[in-house]
Amino acid sequence: MTAEPDYRRAHEWAAPMAAGPTGPLKGIRILDLTRALAGPFGTMLLADLGADVIKIEPPEGDLSRYSLPYTEDDTERAFGGYFASINRNKRGIVLDFRKDEDRDSFLRLVDSADAVVENFRAGVMDRLGLSYEVLHARNPRLVYGAIRGFGDPRTGESPYVEWPAYDVVAQAMGGVVSFTGTHDGQVLKAGPSIGDLYPGTVAALGIVSALLHARGTGEGQFVDVCMYDALLALSEAIVYRYSYRGVVTRPTGNSHSQLTPFDIYPTADGYCAIAAPTPNHWQRLCLLMHREDLIHDERTHANNDRIQNAAFVRETMTAWTSARSTAEVVETLAGLVPVGPVNDAAALFADPHVRARQMLVAVEHPGSSRPVVLPNSPIKLTATPSGVYRRPPKLGEHTAEILAELNQEKSP
Repeated sequence: MTAEPDYRRAHEWAAPMAAGPTGPLKGIRILDLTRALAGPFGTMLLADLGADVIKIEPPEGDLSRYSLPYTEDDTERAFGGYFASINRNKRGIVLDFRKDEDRDSFLRLVDSADAVVENFRAGVMDRLGLSYEVLHARNPRLVYGAIRGFGDPRTGESPYVEWPAYDVVAQAMGGVVSFTGTHDGQVLKAGPSIGDLYPGTVAALGIVSALLHARGTGEGQFVDVCMYDALLALSEAIVYRYSYRGVVTRPTGNSHSQLTPFDIYPTADGYCAIAAPTPNHWQRLCLLMHREDLIHDERTHANNDRIQNAAFVRETMTAWTSARSTAEVVETLAGLVPVGPVNDAAALFADPHVRARQMLVAVEHPGSSRPVVLPNSPIKLTATPSGVYRRPPKLGEHTAEILAELNQEKSP
């Protein structure tokens, strides 16, 4: 494996920022009222795809703006890593909706916007006099995106509509936690904050779909993504298993209840993933492990046989992987059987795939002597490439610029 890189020099080989937006949403303007993680991640996806996303913050800023970490020599602390990771490619403006003139500026922005996105609890924008109905009356083609813990009454009443929600709550209630955990039944949430990230991703898809409809018809609409709903949809396997056979899926560690081998196995120096449930892959795996006897063994011949004897399969696999380093296991199986090392952050930075695919990008950071490295867009397009072209904004950094554009748009 490649030697671990120095994180402070990773920007030297990471992909550079692009000169400007080139994605397929170039020319689309989105007013981003979102905060924390779910909403900003969704609007970041739209910004990566070329949309002009204007991040509107209150005078105190997004609650994630000053969250840790900071680089060692950051002299400004305009924002930390949490904020930076999900707010690149956006312009920033400060508006205080308690002030009439700032609400008026927002409404003027709405007049020329394609979409507004927010993730407050239901009713917050209504009480500010900035409801979907008010904005739609001003701009009938406007797409209004909302991400809430338990949805909006406009699309369906929920007994939990007033409840606040965070990632761990969405994972728990949506079903993810119920079948994520150890072999002995200890439940765990997923490592990535999928209770926020997945609703944000689904919201981006819904907003793009509504924008396409609005472009063809001139008709905007309300797009509602509920965190609970999104995580329920992500947990599709436990739904159909219960519907078909009344099975309540419980944690199974890293294994799969319907496929084997399909697991994370220990090696002499770490862990690796191996998946060989199909006949061809299982036969190849047996040959590569020098266990040809398992190909026709009635306990392991077919996938369903192996499911019935999952403990024996895992014991056999573990004995083989544990006697070898992760690199040896990967080298033996690569290209023949689905295999991969369990990569931590340092390993990701060292992986040649990540470099070849330009999946890490060097982004300027105010107050720091070096750029920081963030994940690049995973959406690859040949004609209208997505990408990172602008660092995250300082608080209100583009307020004057954006208000000046408003005045220019008003002028004949």
